[in-house]
Amino acid sequence: MDLDEIKDLMAAMNDADMSEVSIKEKGFEIVLKRGLVHTTAPAAPHVTAPAPAAATVDTPKISESSDLFITSPMVGTFYATPSPGDPAFVKVGDTVDEDTVVCIVEAMKVMNEVKAGVSGRVAEILVDNSDPVEFGTKLIRIE
Repeated sequence: MDLDEIKDLMAAMNDADMSEVSIKEKGFEIVLKRGLVHTTAPAAPHVTAPAPAAATVDTPKISESSDLFITSPMVGTFYATPSPGDPAFVKVGDTVDEDTVVCIVEAMKVMNEVKAGVSGRVAEILVDNSDPVEFGTKLIRIE
């Protein structure tokens, strides 16, 4: 891979709202990570709390509900299992912690593991396996 190909890859990441790409080829590996424009919680960048309609990103509001949502870090395809026929990463009722892998979002043939980012109990899985997702799509509700 030369510098122009890497720049093209970076531009494609930006166009697709992707936050991370990892490529491995014969003795060569590159990992590109894009910083998030904003986060709702530094310790859990993929988790957002539900907010009232008038809330803004700069001034977080305290929600009456204690539920949190694990959101998609990029545009791609949601997978609840590591591969077809395998059990789901998590199911309703499971307890998760910050480092628990809860799903995969595939983008450009790259499988990106999504970690919970918070501790709690899986209350609801909001998307179906193989559904397309956008950046910020609510994937899993945690209580």
